[in-house]
Amino acid sequence: MEEIEVPTEHLHEHIHEAAEHSEGGWVLKVALSSALLAVLAAIASLLAGHHANEAMIEQLKASDQWAYYQAKGIKSSVLESREAILEAQGKPADPKVAVKIEDYKKEQKEIDEKAKELQLSSETHLKVHSGLAKSVTFFQIAIALSAISALTRRRWLFQGSLAVGLLGTVFLVLGVL
Repeated sequence: MEEIEVPTEHLHEHIHEAAEHSEGGWVLKVALSSALLAVLAAIASLLAGHHANEAMIEQLKASDQWAYYQAKGIKSSVLESREAILEAQGKPADPKVAVKIEDYKKEQKEIDEKAKELQLSSETHLKVHSGLAKSVTFFQIAIALSAISALTRRRWLFQGSLAVGLLGTVFLVLGVL
């Protein structure tokens, strides 16, 4: 008895072509783009968290500097009051105290500059965080639209998800730059 040979090469080619041109190929594109959007969302989320933490740390450091500034001001005021009391009593002023008061004022100026620099850094980190948070939001919306498009077989929703994902990518790139 002779075996019947089925031309499987043509069958495989036909199956692959049908898969690429059917819903299966489209769903694969939706799944892959959703996975890519999820990766970008994770990266944006990680960066947004980093910048939020840095903003908080810089603001805490600025607050510490302002407390230090106030301490120097209080010390200076105490010395000035002491000198005023001594002067009112007709006692001679200590020249070392006047130098110390000037040192405190000079230190306050340096502390003021440092505190303002830290506040500016905190604000910058917060602005970057805000942009990256928007990026995460757009990526999440794009992923949801992709899922809905796959479930409803609506290609226009998938195209919309790609557009929203592109917007998320713009915010991600702006946040990184």
